[in-house]
Amino acid sequence: MASMETTKITFGHAARCLWTLDTTIHFLNHGSYGATPRSVQTIQQGWRDQLEAEPVRFMSDVLPVALDAARQRLATFLGAKLENLVFVENATAGANAVLRSLHWQRGDKVVIANHGYPALKHTLHYLADRYGIEVVYANVPWPIRDAGEVESAYIDALVDGARLMVVDHIFSPLAVETPLPNIIAACKAIGTTLLVDGAHAPALLPLELDALAAQGVDWYVGNCHKWLCAPKGAGFLYAPEHAQRDLHPPVISNFYGEGFVREFSWTGTGDPTARLAVSAAIDFVTSLGVERYRQHLRALAAEATALLSEAWGAWGAGAGAPLSMCPAMVTIPLPQDWRASPEDAAALRAWLLNKHHIEVPIHVVNGRLWVRISAQVYNELSDYEALAPAVLRYRANSLV
Repeated sequence: MASMETTKITFGHAARCLWTLDTTIHFLNHGSYGATPRSVQTIQQGWRDQLEAEPVRFMSDVLPVALDAARQRLATFLGAKLENLVFVENATAGANAVLRSLHWQRGDKVVIANHGYPALKHTLHYLADRYGIEVVYANVPWPIRDAGEVESAYIDALVDGARLMVVDHIFSPLAVETPLPNIIAACKAIGTTLLVDGAHAPALLPLELDALAAQGVDWYVGNCHKWLCAPKGAGFLYAPEHAQRDLHPPVISNFYGEGFVREFSWTGTGDPTARLAVSAAIDFVTSLGVERYRQHLRALAAEATALLSEAWGAWGAGAGAPLSMCPAMVTIPLPQDWRASPEDAAALRAWLLNKHHIEVPIHVVNGRLWVRISAQVYNELSDYEALAPAVLRYRANSLV
């Protein structure tokens, strides 16, 4: 259980003591891999100690009970029936379980956004090469003027029908939330099944997975290591009863054919402690106040965007989407005349880290460099104040 003292700590640099992050770094990239708090690391290490003290007893006797308890805690937090939710390593593994379990027919159409998560686009192209399915892109514009543009892009992509649609609940490079209700309704109306990639959503957005399933979501995958602050290696796959048929893990192991929960509970020997520490992560976020946490991240991200937009206004900086669509991350443009290859993005990110001790991702979107800032409770405006002149200095030094 996270210490109740957590609730007394002011957000900002005073909260850094809750993490083991390098305090010399302005860490503006919680969105990529998260960061596990000290208290959660301690709980995970306790589970590891138990595992290594008597591995056979742990795997055979302790793990099944402990895993069900952690799964129950997560299911409750996410508004899901226990029998509808299983642990997976991460959202990509969960999505692959769905995509590679379906019985594909040549010509089946699958819709995914042009800005969808690269790993899932690669998975669909793998299936296209193997089974002859057709990948249809929902052309989400960027920058985005309003949420309706995202909604329309997905719905318009269904004009010729589709067997499956994959929707990013929060786009990774764009950092914007997709409005789900009308997209769900459009899929349901024509019998298109729906997989939602919620990699960034747990703890950041209020989720009621059983309610989403009642509306028409067939599968939902998410990560616990990002905004829920669990260790890496803890993700989940949600599937209501009708969507569990023929659904198997990407790695088939000892319990093949014994049902959804049983199969996913064991996919071979590994370190299960990240999953067992999910309860501690929920304790941690709950101790901060879940609504307080969400509201603070959104507000800090908006303040940081205003700060950077003012500093970089000469090149028309500003969020690439309305801030109402950005729960804790914002993607902001860099000058349009900068070279914008993946190598250029990597060079700028490395320069900011090595020269200015700033960790922030640089993305190439539509032929332009964009910086995606994250807001977490250990950040404060001074972190973004460090970023603003560093980027100006990069430009002044003609390193692009």
